[in-house]
Amino acid sequence: MPRACFQLQVRPDRIAEYKERHAAVWPEMLRALRDTGWHNYSLFLRDDGLLIGYVETPSSLAEAQAAMARTEVNARWQAQMAELFTGIDGRPPDEGFLLLEEVFHLEDQLPDHPDEADDDRSDVR
Repeated sequence: MPRACFQLQVRPDRIAEYKERHAAVWPEMLRALRDTGWHNYSLFLRDDGLLIGYVETPSSLAEAQAAMARTEVNARWQAQMAELFTGIDGRPPDEGFLLLEEVFHLEDQLPDHPDEADDDRSDVR
């Protein structure tokens, strides 16, 4: 399943509000994300507002974003969240993702070295 990681910037003076809103995401928004192919979706927030998101999708992030864009609940959510971000130039937050390049994935490399991985583990004390 394709993985995507992205970055956004929450306004430092709005971090508490951002956390509050994500502590109780609308049930219809949660269902829409699930139904449009967003899996294992997580957000990580640094204390200066740097937000990192990770998501797995059956096809691509672009397709999952397009599917969400067709939902009414996403339009409402993005409109309410936009004021909490900086650097998105008037776009909805979900259109302002700065995608990060994946440079390592353990499960991609481990099958190439199964015996070595087992040997290395025995050296850890």
